[in-house]
Amino acid sequence: MGNDIQIIGASENNLKRIDVAVPKGKLVLFAGVSGSGKSSLAFDTIARESARVWQESYPLYLRTKMPHYERPAVDEMRNLAPAIVVDQKPLGASDRSTVGTATDVAPLVRLLFSRVGVPSAGGSMAYSPNSPTGACPECSGLGEVLELDEDSLFDKDRSLAEGAIAFSQFSVGWQSRLYQDNGVLDPDKPLTDYTSAEWDFLVEGPAGAPPKVEIRSNNTGRVDKVDYEGVIPRFRRLYLNRDIKKLRTSLQEEILSHVRRGACPACGGSGLNPEALKTKVLGMSIVEMMEEPAEDLLGLLSELDDPWGASLARQISSYLRRMCDVGVGYLSLARRTNSISGGEAQRLKMVRHLGSPLSDITYVLDEPTAGLHPADAEKIGRMLEELRDRHNNVLVVEHSRQILERSDQIIEMGPGAGEQGGEIVYQGDVEGLLAARTPTARALSTPLAVKCDPLPWHDVLKIRDAHGHNLRHIDVDVPLGVLVAVTGVAGSGKSTIACLEVPRAYPKAIVIDQRPLGTSVRSTPATYTGAMDEIRKVFAAANGVSPAWFSFNSKGACPVCKGKGNVSYEMAFADPVVVTCEECGGKRYNPTALSYTYQGIDIDGAMRLTVEQAIPLFDNGRITRVLAPLKDVGLGYLSLGQPTSTLSGGEVQRVKLASELSREGRVYVLDEPSSGLSTSDAEMLLALLRRMVLGGNSVLMVEHRMELIAQADWIIDMGPEGGARGGEVVFAGTPEQLLASKTSKTGEWLRRFQQR
Repeated sequence: MGNDIQIIGASENNLKRIDVAVPKGKLVLFAGVSGSGKSSLAFDTIARESARVWQESYPLYLRTKMPHYERPAVDEMRNLAPAIVVDQKPLGASDRSTVGTATDVAPLVRLLFSRVGVPSAGGSMAYSPNSPTGACPECSGLGEVLELDEDSLFDKDRSLAEGAIAFSQFSVGWQSRLYQDNGVLDPDKPLTDYTSAEWDFLVEGPAGAPPKVEIRSNNTGRVDKVDYEGVIPRFRRLYLNRDIKKLRTSLQEEILSHVRRGACPACGGSGLNPEALKTKVLGMSIVEMMEEPAEDLLGLLSELDDPWGASLARQISSYLRRMCDVGVGYLSLARRTNSISGGEAQRLKMVRHLGSPLSDITYVLDEPTAGLHPADAEKIGRMLEELRDRHNNVLVVEHSRQILERSDQIIEMGPGAGEQGGEIVYQGDVEGLLAARTPTARALSTPLAVKCDPLPWHDVLKIRDAHGHNLRHIDVDVPLGVLVAVTGVAGSGKSTIACLEVPRAYPKAIVIDQRPLGTSVRSTPATYTGAMDEIRKVFAAANGVSPAWFSFNSKGACPVCKGKGNVSYEMAFADPVVVTCEECGGKRYNPTALSYTYQGIDIDGAMRLTVEQAIPLFDNGRITRVLAPLKDVGLGYLSLGQPTSTLSGGEVQRVKLASELSREGRVYVLDEPSSGLSTSDAEMLLALLRRMVLGGNSVLMVEHRMELIAQADWIIDMGPEGGARGGEVVFAGTPEQLLASKTSKTGEWLRRFQQR
């Protein structure tokens, strides 16, 4: 006890001034329903304060270059150790970021080629597409070029005056005068009637000297003479051959709608120059080696007997072996990190930490088994135990029964969510939990129920010759009007079938993915659902004023913090200081806005109401219509003004589902909807999915949770393994039929869970 992490008076978010001792050198699991306070204790209190105190040991100048951590709401903490957070945030959205760069393997591979490659192209950076010495001169190392879809820029049935140029910058505003007032083209003549000479003049420009076109300013009357330029060369010059990221977002999107990405013809998409591509090691170029799955490359490197390269090969192999250990051996080092899932990203982060010589570190992991088949979750369990056995403190926020059973200690938060949570309802080992009466204990003692009366189906969505990613030109029928589960180990092709091939075969399919609702503190459940607009109108009508007074983005905003609720002060060589705005006390609104009330509360008080409290207070049909679904999906405890950036993964999923509950006749694709949900929350989710199906919808879910898979009407199991060894339909049938399957790993684990 004396060396435990001591937490006294923790009140971050919904924590109710709790005291707790978290043992060191143990695998500790934080359990509880969504919104119970697990993440508030593990991440927002322990991890944040550990990082903040650790950073205080650095000079102020260095601290200004590091992430800023505010002190959590806690009275006292003792015996903290440096903390490393392994979360599910993307590794990086850069087009240059790959699995090789994320795991630090790419520099070793480049060094290997510079040492033993034949013929040599030079030093290690000569093999990097991110370096001027190795980058392809045509695409600057990106490996792709933007190709203009010229036909998309013209509507030949219209005239120039009618908007025949399908690009706003050339059809509206001063640039449109280049094409309508040049004296050569008739602005009222449909493009389909143009002569070949007129068409060439419009599209490519004149063969000789360009004519001058007078452009008159409507504001000042000033007249400028501008050289005429064809649509295609002007579009290329202004919008393709420059960085468009500084343009407004809507214009960027419009520009990209007229271009398509293609592999650079000069380097074949590798991003490397010809000299780098000529070098071979083990008969492979660096591109070929990087494109090998990690598990295959591991075997190839064992054949390298060159004394200069053997040492490097062993270092590379140690990383590759750890990739296999955490279940991502099917990924290649060349795989772009912006194309991998959050679960894969988290496991790649683990690869770095597994080889670390550090000890007595506090690792805080956010649902490391999220998106994993039980077979893959076993590998994660062994990895967590390995981290612990290296004398580290391993704290895991998790719902997986497999990890829970491996834990040394369980801290369950609850008993409910939001205001009903924030307390410790159990702390102890697994045996003690089984004797308790907590939500997690009840889930552990409930046997797995396998659906024996699946709904019948008549129509199917036919997918033929599917070959996206690792799919092997497969044919599969997806039943409609029922609940379908797509299962399989990591990398088996589940998401490719569900999220790529189904929308491709049926473009009207609605995909509900795991992306967050928003990261801005100005985004709230009230604004996301549209309830905020109606609430403003209610307040405005009750007080006879403009609705703008009840927006902290408009007239109602506090003049000091501009509606943020806090003020940040830059401190030169010290950390920025963020404090609650003294003018509004964190309420975001100015005194005038707060002087208006409805039913005895001001607009700030309204934003502090929970969804459940707001529905009867406003008694407004439009407000009820958008808030009631949130209550139906179990989110009645959310406050209207809570930033959506603070919602958990499970809460985000249910907010998205809430907006779809009243729809009928739709095809929904859900990407791991149970991710981040406790067993009781998963049961609620299953009831919602059933409700959607009974409402006349078709629901297809990529899923790993056995509780949900066992209750599906039809199961499509992919595999048999991941990556190059996957991409086939291993099984298609009912849950009862899956139980009897001898070839499906999902069937094997379904039997194991049923026997527990």
